[in-house]
Amino acid sequence: MKVTVFGIGYVGLVQAAVLAEVGHDVHCIDVDENKVENLKKGMIPIYEPGLTPLVTSNYEAGRLTFTTDARQGVEHGELIFIAVGTPPDEDGSADLKYVLAVAETIAEFMQGHKIIINKSTVPVGTADKVRAKVSEKLASIGKDTSFDVVSNPEFLKEGAAVSDCMRPDRIILGTNSEKAADKLRELYSPFNRNHDKIITMDIRSAELTKYAANCMLATKISFMNEMANLAERFGADIENVRKGIGSDPRIGYQFIYPGCGYGGSCFPKDVQALVRSAKTVGYTARVLESVESVNYDQKEKLFGYIMNHFNGDVKGKTVAIWGLSFKPNTDDMREASSRVLMEKLWEAGARVQAYDPEAMEETQRIYGDREELSLMGTKEAALNGADFLAIVTEWQAFRAPDFDLIKQKLSLPLIFDGRNLFEPSRMAEYGLHYYAIGRGLSVKGH
Repeated sequence: MKVTVFGIGYVGLVQAAVLAEVGHDVHCIDVDENKVENLKKGMIPIYEPGLTPLVTSNYEAGRLTFTTDARQGVEHGELIFIAVGTPPDEDGSADLKYVLAVAETIAEFMQGHKIIINKSTVPVGTADKVRAKVSEKLASIGKDTSFDVVSNPEFLKEGAAVSDCMRPDRIILGTNSEKAADKLRELYSPFNRNHDKIITMDIRSAELTKYAANCMLATKISFMNEMANLAERFGADIENVRKGIGSDPRIGYQFIYPGCGYGGSCFPKDVQALVRSAKTVGYTARVLESVESVNYDQKEKLFGYIMNHFNGDVKGKTVAIWGLSFKPNTDDMREASSRVLMEKLWEAGARVQAYDPEAMEETQRIYGDREELSLMGTKEAALNGADFLAIVTEWQAFRAPDFDLIKQKLSLPLIFDGRNLFEPSRMAEYGLHYYAIGRGLSVKGH
């Protein structure tokens, strides 16, 4: 099938590459000429396991093309995906200017019937706005061309996006057109073979499903972080609590790991957007407001431990930080807890020596060259001359370190662990003073 994807960001690029992999003819359109030229050379703008060979092989096979020519893209695709960004506006609501600009562009160049598919994460009612924008543009240029608008939200996890796209849990189609639904069933048939994963519904329900899914997962995380804060005060161990409640199949073990807050491009933005959207229909989303508030505070958790330990004075201290991306298997640092910690440490007069397996270039891009930040080539190098260690991201490479080496390199035998990677009793045996989330305020080494 002939497919066009507007927006070669995280969602658009992964979806385009996977559709090309199963044989569809996919044109990718983006306004960023540099990005387009780099993709033609095999230079992928994001780190995502498995994505680079997928893009390269399908580009070389001619099933995946990249261009800035919007007219070419509209003429090519019978199915046109809108996968541009919806950044938060000043009040936290989703900014639809890019989505609506693409809708207008599609209307300008379309000849014959098109199926316009919202893949971007958008507030409830966006499909109506897209339909209105296309109709308005068509009327202004004297065209009488039919089209359908479909809501087809993505459910990709950063770090596992390719596999999620290849083997989706569900494929949500929001449409009132049976013909459009049939076309999308055909498009997705290679991913729908073992059992029917396609769920069709009205457009507004599809739009809300995406927000509801991310907000539910964010709620689980914030709830567990609140329980961790209680565990500290009650003298309980949140890891025992986690195992106890996770064994209940109604709750499950996923997304109940306490830590120093969630980040990324989805959860913070989507919780905010749904809270703001609720206000537009006269409703206060009290649970989601609390989810947002708990997460905001949780991102300051490690800094709070550190300041408490040092009686509020870390001026002149050098801090080794392991983990900069908001989660493992990505270089994405949007809303990352590491950024909150580093910026607060700098404000308090401390220096940072940081290491991350994938996010070093992104850190350099965000912060540039600054005296208080040194980006180190290995996790061991980050320890050299540091006073203590803070762990922010749960990369596999951090799970089984040489604790004797850590103790030897640090001037203080002190670890602040924002992801509960280690057993406190074991840290005590190594003679390390260990702070973790919800496991008692600290465990002192011998």
